[in-house]
Amino acid sequence: MAALAARHGLEPLPVEGGLFRRTWAGPADATGRPAGSAITLLLANEADLFSAMHRLPIDEIWHFYRGDPVEVLLLGPDGQDRVETLGPGPGQHVQLTAPAGTWMGAQVVAGGRWALCGTTMAPGFVDADYEGGDADQLCAAYPRVADRIRALCRPHAPLRLTGTTDA
Repeated sequence: MAALAARHGLEPLPVEGGLFRRTWAGPADATGRPAGSAITLLLANEADLFSAMHRLPIDEIWHFYRGDPVEVLLLGPDGQDRVETLGPGPGQHVQLTAPAGTWMGAQVVAGGRWALCGTTMAPGFVDADYEGGDADQLCAAYPRVADRIRALCRPHAPLRLTGTTDA
C-alpha cells in the first residue's frame, strides 16, 4: 500500500481521511471556485484510512479503480439511508453519485485491505464546501444505521476545513 501511495503521490486528506492527491482543477471563476475538480483517493482498513461522514453542497461522483470493494454509506436529506458498494463485482458500482446534501462516508469492506478510488465534482470543490458529520446528531437522525455512522466518524476531528489545501 505504501508503494501505491508513493507511486500516485498521495498524502493524508485533512479531516476526512484517506490518502489523496488533487489531479485536476478546472479554471476558477471570480469567486475562486474551479469549474470542476478531481482527486485520487486511497482508502484502507489499516491506519484508520476511511472517508469520514461528511456532506457537500455539490454532487460528488465516486470512481472505483482497483483493490478491494468499498462500502459507501449514504444518508439522504429525506431520512433514507442506504449502503452502496464500489467495486468490480456483480451488483457493485464502478461509478456512484452522492447527491448534493447527502451525508456520506466510505470504508474498505470488512476483510479487504485497500482500494484506490477517485472523486469528481463540477463545479469544483473548495474547503468551505466540507461539512463533517457529528456522530450523535447523525445517529439520532438515522438510528437504523447508528453503528455504521459511529464507525465512520472521527469524534475529535473538526467539522469544517480551515487553513487546508482544497481537495
